[in-house]
Amino acid sequence: MKIGILKADSVRDEFQSEFGDYQGMFQRVLDSVAQGALEYRTYDVLAGDYPESIDACDGYVITGSRESVYDDQEWISRLGNFVIALHERQKKTVGICFGHQLIAHVLGGETTSAAGGWGVGVHEFKVEFEPPWMPEKTTTFRLLCSHRDQVTRLPQNAHIFAKSDFCPVAGYTLGNHFITFQGHPEFVKSYSEILMRSRKDLLESAYDPGIASLDETTDEGLVATWMLEFLQQ
Repeated sequence: MKIGILKADSVRDEFQSEFGDYQGMFQRVLDSVAQGALEYRTYDVLAGDYPESIDACDGYVITGSRESVYDDQEWISRLGNFVIALHERQKKTVGICFGHQLIAHVLGGETTSAAGGWGVGVHEFKVEFEPPWMPEKTTTFRLLCSHRDQVTRLPQNAHIFAKSDFCPVAGYTLGNHFITFQGHPEFVKSYSEILMRSRKDLLESAYDPGIASLDETTDEGLVATWMLEFLQQ
């Protein structure tokens, strides 16, 4: 199975020696739960790198980004158009954080700056319903988060499967071809911590609770299993 990673950002240079870049994070967490060998192809969409054909990969993952989906930037607009093409072809796609927000934003929903400010550290989400790619009954799951924007209106025919009081749209499905997560299954706690510490002034009141939350368990392996189950169906 070949997974295309649509990379919408890069890990800061000073952190890459320890953590690598985002495509490596996704490969690590997916490989940790894969039953067989997976093949990956990374597309640096900021640089205008795209597959020659949508069918060049069996499915896609859209990564997070420090940018906002509503920013007026050419690369965001082009990626939005590619999302529309993925939707029209009903191509299996997983949206993470920025990807979660972009899919909603370009398909008739809306993403805005969150009234509650930054969401960082470990967040717990309630499962609203169990899609076919959730093989075992689950009521809640926890993921590391890093976002100040949220989806505030869903696209038509989308359905929320995960939510919290802080983030009412934490995960949704659209047809049988799109699933999304506001949280980051690819993050590890040490990366989340160093990212928060580098943004301490920016995070303001979210900083202390975010750091304290790192003592909680996370379910990135479970979510990676869901992602693979979805992509392989």
